[in-house]
Amino acid sequence: MAQHVLLALVYLSFVSLGLPDGMLGVAWPFMRADLGQPLAAVGAITITMTLCSATSSLLTGAVVQRIGTGPVVAGSCLLTAVGLLGFSMAPSFVWIVALAIPLGLGAGAVDASLNHFVAVHYSSRHMNWLHGCWGVGATTGPLVMGLALAGMGGWTVGVRSLGWMQLGLAVLLWATLSLWSREARRAPAAPADPDVLPPPAAPALAMWLAPLCFLTYVAAEMGTGLWAASILVTDRKLPAADAGAWAAVYFGSITMGRFAVGLIADRLGNRRLVRRGTVLAAAGAGIFALPDLFGTLSPGGLVLMGLGCAPIFPSLMHETARRFPPDVLRTLIGRQMTCAYAGGSVIPAGFGLLATWAGLAAVMPMVMALLLTLLALTAALDRMT
Repeated sequence: MAQHVLLALVYLSFVSLGLPDGMLGVAWPFMRADLGQPLAAVGAITITMTLCSATSSLLTGAVVQRIGTGPVVAGSCLLTAVGLLGFSMAPSFVWIVALAIPLGLGAGAVDASLNHFVAVHYSSRHMNWLHGCWGVGATTGPLVMGLALAGMGGWTVGVRSLGWMQLGLAVLLWATLSLWSREARRAPAAPADPDVLPPPAAPALAMWLAPLCFLTYVAAEMGTGLWAASILVTDRKLPAADAGAWAAVYFGSITMGRFAVGLIADRLGNRRLVRRGTVLAAAGAGIFALPDLFGTLSPGGLVLMGLGCAPIFPSLMHETARRFPPDVLRTLIGRQMTCAYAGGSVIPAGFGLLATWAGLAAVMPMVMALLLTLLALTAALDRMT
């Protein structure tokens, strides 16, 4: 029973990780107007968060070894609550950028510690469900923000609401620390399967191709999440509430897809799920990119893209523990998380510069190019390992 409670806490922690991720894309058109910032200024926020997340993900392994996973996750959740509540009271854009520091530090620590924990101790099913829980948070964020923008107080109220939700989760995690520390040592290991055990060593190039897969995938996923609402509001003249709803549908498709894939992940295998998901995501991105061809159906491409994205990150992460030997696993997962954060912020921020120069319509073709690159990278990695 206690082990099931521990697993529920792990899932809940990933819900808290997802809460801030989807809200910025919905809020940014209104945040920048209130703060007097250009479209591309969101890059300062996302790059700050990335640097802090990458730093904390690289350091998290040593910290977890000293104090345990539970305190790291609870403390990180508290940091993100502080960042979000601070956003809602920030008097200027400089304060927003400064408050992105605790937000990034908290996110990086939760991400790295729990991805390693689940990749080592649980099956592919639980890894997909873990990231499905991230999607619950990432779907809730745009919905809360969309309601706030529709007339319940604006973006500051939306961010404050998410901050209080995050704080509540932090309190729950701190209250259950004793359970976590007692049960974490007895967490069931993933069953060994001789057919998927990694070779004793992997080519050096594979040690870099694996992180590059995360960079390209997360750039496509988060680039779409960041800019889809702006595309719908600015280019396609949808009301803010409708744009927020479509952003929520995108993250919701990722979420529901991950829970559904979890039911069949152990049977289909990680590599097959990554290939099929990437092809479907590229098709969805193409539909969303071509409103002149698909008309009012084009926003539905976000649904297909979300469903395609669903298995990619968790399957790549879970396969890492099967591609590579245990002695390099912690280092490699840290490297993958660093590249994931770089891909999730630097490249989407670059999309802002691209949109300023060439228009928002240029964003989704770049997302398609990233997904096709991912397909080529994963094919090469599969051959090497």
